[in-house]
Amino acid sequence: MNLLSEGVKITKALAYASGTADRNGATLDMQGFEGVLMVVNFATIAASGVNSIKAQQGAESDLSDAADLAGTKQDVAVDDDDQVFVIDLYRPLEQYVRVVVDKDGTNACAESALYIQYGARSEPTVFAVDDAVNLEQFESPAEGTA
Repeated sequence: MNLLSEGVKITKALAYASGTADRNGATLDMQGFEGVLMVVNFATIAASGVNSIKAQQGAESDLSDAADLAGTKQDVAVDDDDQVFVIDLYRPLEQYVRVVVDKDGTNACAESALYIQYGARSEPTVFAVDDAVNLEQFESPAEGTA
């Protein structure tokens, strides 16, 4: 098969939630992968909201040594309701990474995020289905009832 899902690993970074506090995405182990798409989906942005996303990396598995990655910050404008922001991080210099949603602490904003790791060093990647991510694959499906 030649399905994209066979060469990537998808992990939930942030469950959908609304609030005013900054949010750190789940720590992602990059061992065995070349890169990761950090995909953040925002809901309604408050009229006075000041939000952004950025990527961090570190050598510690709990990211206690997390450091911002230069140039990865993306500002989220007040009129960016229901938009998706993506950071494509290729060959990070440390083993662990995460996405961070910076909020202004006053205006609530809701978002969720996924990690899509690619460039597996030992393909094919086995896609692990769990409670957070569900996958069905179809190759040349016939027309009919979905």
